[in-house]
Amino acid sequence: MSKPELVEYVAETANVSKAEASRVVDAVLAGITEGLKKDGKVAFVGFGTFSSKKRAAREGINPLTKEPMKIPAKNVISFKAGAKLKASVN
Repeated sequence: MSKPELVEYVAETANVSKAEASRVVDAVLAGITEGLKKDGKVAFVGFGTFSSKKRAAREGINPLTKEPMKIPAKNVISFKAGAKLKASVN
């Protein structure tokens, strides 16, 4: 499902305009982003948990030149599905 499809689904389900649904979806995504920046974790009971993890710097190989290169440290986002979400998909 793409973002426009999600906006349309929210608009139909909540009986609001697509413009209002778009603002709501944008606000939810911004809230998740801010939560990850601030606390490193955003949890929705039954749905799942988004978390930010630090990945250490490491040595890699450039696939074009086969030369060794340094890959810098960075934060990565992970998602662990909750029990209700797993059950509804299966």
